[in-house]
Amino acid sequence: MNRFFIHSIMAVYLLSIAAFLSILTVPAIVMASPPSNVILKIGMKNELVVKLQTILSEQGYYTGNIDGDFGIATQQALMEFQAEHHLVPDGAAGVQTMTVLRELDIQSSRDQAPNRLAKQITSLAKQLSNVPYVWGGSSPNGFDCSGYIYYIFHYFNLELPRMADEQYEVGLSIKRSELQEGDLVYFSTYLPGPSHVGLYIGGNKFIHASSAAGKVIITPLTADYYQANYIGARRVIKGF
Repeated sequence: MNRFFIHSIMAVYLLSIAAFLSILTVPAIVMASPPSNVILKIGMKNELVVKLQTILSEQGYYTGNIDGDFGIATQQALMEFQAEHHLVPDGAAGVQTMTVLRELDIQSSRDQAPNRLAKQITSLAKQLSNVPYVWGGSSPNGFDCSGYIYYIFHYFNLELPRMADEQYEVGLSIKRSELQEGDLVYFSTYLPGPSHVGLYIGGNKFIHASSAAGKVIITPLTADYYQANYIGARRVIKGF
């Protein structure tokens, strides 16, 4: 038997052993680091838990403190949420649960956006209280009624016509019983038709640039003069 033949047999033998050992070790490597499906679970404390608690609170499941501490109360709220959304109610937020929570959070943000904008508009309107009434004015140096509304909405990149009667043609017609913060209210005053406009701020009140008062003021809708001359309301903030 020559050396070449002996070396060939040894090489085949060694390759066979290496292949056998590789078959044994691959499963061990795979099992050593299995992928985890759990993102949040009881005992954790971080900013993601804060977000989880916030969403569960907004959806009406969680009533505890939003402190980022995943305790029993958070777990129970999550289990109730999972059960009602046809998820495995294991009280741990895995990928599937987090996906559903994220979709609800996005939808909730969209639903709340018009309300947040209305509050921002109302806040700016109130900051401009007592600014002098100036015929034809549309700046913080002085406003007339439609100039006041035009300025506020333009500030938030919501374009309206300049005049009250033109503004009355924009948006949706709203019944008085349906008024919400941020809606526009119109009156027939010195001219027939919509010749005066104000911003409804809730509580049956509106804010407007009043020529009679000589400045921007808040007035009840039930005030005799405005009650008698009220002609309608428009909603120009989309999404309500």
